[in-house]
Amino acid sequence: MSATDAAFPADAQLAGVLSDYLADRLEVSGPVAIGDMERIAVGWSHETWLFEAVWFDGADEQRQALCLRRDPGNALLRQESDLGEQFRVLKCLEATDVPAPRAFWYEPDPAVLGAPAIVMERVPGECPSPWRSAGREYYAAAAERGVLPASFTDALAAVHNVDWRAAGLDFLGVPSGSSDFALREIAKWEALIDESGHPGHPILADLIGWLRHHAPVTGQLTLVHGAYRTGNVLIREDRVSAVLDWELQVIGDPMYDVAYVLTELNREGTDLLSNVVPREQFFERYQAATGIEIDEERCAYYQLLYAMRSAAFWMSAAGLYADGSSSDLRLARTHWSVTVALERAATELGY
Repeated sequence: MSATDAAFPADAQLAGVLSDYLADRLEVSGPVAIGDMERIAVGWSHETWLFEAVWFDGADEQRQALCLRRDPGNALLRQESDLGEQFRVLKCLEATDVPAPRAFWYEPDPAVLGAPAIVMERVPGECPSPWRSAGREYYAAAAERGVLPASFTDALAAVHNVDWRAAGLDFLGVPSGSSDFALREIAKWEALIDESGHPGHPILADLIGWLRHHAPVTGQLTLVHGAYRTGNVLIREDRVSAVLDWELQVIGDPMYDVAYVLTELNREGTDLLSNVVPREQFFERYQAATGIEIDEERCAYYQLLYAMRSAAFWMSAAGLYADGSSSDLRLARTHWSVTVALERAATELGY
């Protein structure tokens, strides 16, 4: 198929805008055809479009599978999920061992692509949902084969092994020491709760007070992904081909990520961590790869911080639907999820 014969998507207006945008960025005189375009219904914070760009460089046809992420301005985590920051993080990661998509362009002007957006590489791979039975079956089978559990662990180790200062990631903000990291996270999610308009909850107030009082000292700082689990990684031939969703990354305590892997919230009906890796294997391989000893007491603390964060997510999501900012029905049902998160926290606090 030549560039001029490429099939255009149903959303021809966006395809045309992308064609002009890429022609300018690629500095080609001929048209850039946009084919096989689809919007995928994943994620809560951005629109995600997959497509193929086809153009001519002289007499040679060029093809590139790409991904467009746009900020609709009314989605979950809009305050904490800045595309400009994501683009900068991805550029910093290019020279590291972290498997992440290459980001090509960031467009902050909403007049150009309809909203602030990133155009990045579309990495080959699949991302089965761990919340669906088919996804859980996929991960269970992969665990039996043994390759993916190791690759999943190694990818997290690669994140924590990044020399974040050398990579230029200190722009994310560096905790000053002692308990500063945990207190920063508490303040961040408390601000989201306040903005949500939710009336609050006694268990949440108790939880926040407990978290402040017991904030752990962070000895070692690493790059932290913030939501590392199956469902946020692409998989190709039983290996992690890319770590996705660079929205919540911080410089902080590596146990914050480890706790997210260990939590029961990210697995259902299985002892496999994040539905895919046996606990003992994860501990041994992660510790050997990073030289960081897993501190289960700190992990238990961060799991309660995740309960607070989950409540903040769902309060914000439910508020967006309630005030008419979003018509995404997934947000409507999150009002119920607030209670689920807080009931789990109450149990952990010994209610």
